[in-house]
Amino acid sequence: MKKVLWLALVLTLALVMIAGCGDAPAGEAPEEAPEETPEEEVVETGSSRLGLGVVTSIAKSRDAGDDVTAQAQADVVMAAVLFDAEGRVVSVSINNAQTRVAFDEEMQVATDLTAPVLTKAELGDDYGMKRVSEIEMEWYEQMAEFESWMIGQTVDEIKSLQVKVVDDAHQNVPDIPELTSLVTITVEDYIAAVESAYNNSVEVENAVTAGLGTDLSIAKSRGLDEDNDILPMAQMDNTMAAVAFDSNGVIVGVLIDNAQIRVNYDADGQVTSDRAEAPKTKVQLGDDYGMKRVSEIEMEWYEQMVVLEDWMVGKTVDEVLGLQVKVVDDAHQSVPDVPELTSSVTITVESYQAAVAKAFDNAR
Repeated sequence: MKKVLWLALVLTLALVMIAGCGDAPAGEAPEEAPEETPEEEVVETGSSRLGLGVVTSIAKSRDAGDDVTAQAQADVVMAAVLFDAEGRVVSVSINNAQTRVAFDEEMQVATDLTAPVLTKAELGDDYGMKRVSEIEMEWYEQMAEFESWMIGQTVDEIKSLQVKVVDDAHQNVPDIPELTSLVTITVEDYIAAVESAYNNSVEVENAVTAGLGTDLSIAKSRGLDEDNDILPMAQMDNTMAAVAFDSNGVIVGVLIDNAQIRVNYDADGQVTSDRAEAPKTKVQLGDDYGMKRVSEIEMEWYEQMVVLEDWMVGKTVDEVLGLQVKVVDDAHQSVPDVPELTSSVTITVESYQAAVAKAFDNAR
């Protein structure tokens, strides 16, 4: 009997020890299994279309005269638009880069080539329209109202907007009750940019927001040299990006373009460029841009840009900005240095990255 009781006691103790072998030491809380962070689900919105439209002009560039010095001006209107499956505007961002390069009496550049170049939207209240506006609204405020009016409309409906002539500089001012007290600017170029965006649009999946980003420079402008061998030229480089993002901020579509606008002058300060001709962007120039003949990989600018855009899709802005790059020469400080791009993108990409980052900041 004692032997049976002893065996039972030993068995009980053994079971207790086995059951307690996974417990935490005395005085310590048991270790909890780490919680798994659930992956963010993408809000599925189906197919839509992303477009980038551009309208350019150098018509307001002026010659040197008896009382005035020469001044080049490039007006670049840009529109990033997201359309639904029926072609109705879901999101629209319009901006205008009104960039000027002034020359002095000796046809030397008088504008600071290192200063930031800002669009009308970036200038905000500093653009100065409010003080001369009959409705006391700045350009960006009026544009926000015009963009809001476009939401839910097709391009044809936007183009059929009733307008009126106010003066020679305002030939197409909205003339409907919803806008007459809110928009007094002339809108023909903005409508044309939206139409261009639709015509150039591409299909994207699960886009929730879209934004327009820009990166501007006049650094390559030059004055007249001492021997008159090199003539004055204003160069305005306008990089722009229309980018669509999903609900997690991942890029689902991107279109990038560059309006590299040059206004040429003679030694006397007279414009020699055709002011009536709208300068084309690099995408619009296509094969006529002429990069292929000097490219070590024999690819045009627009062809390289398509590869870069495709690489960006599926990435966040931080990942785009984190692209590994290399310095090739003074003019190519940020050339992609990753296996996916080295054989197909030899252009420097810093301005394109900057424009995409701004598009994210401006997305709506």
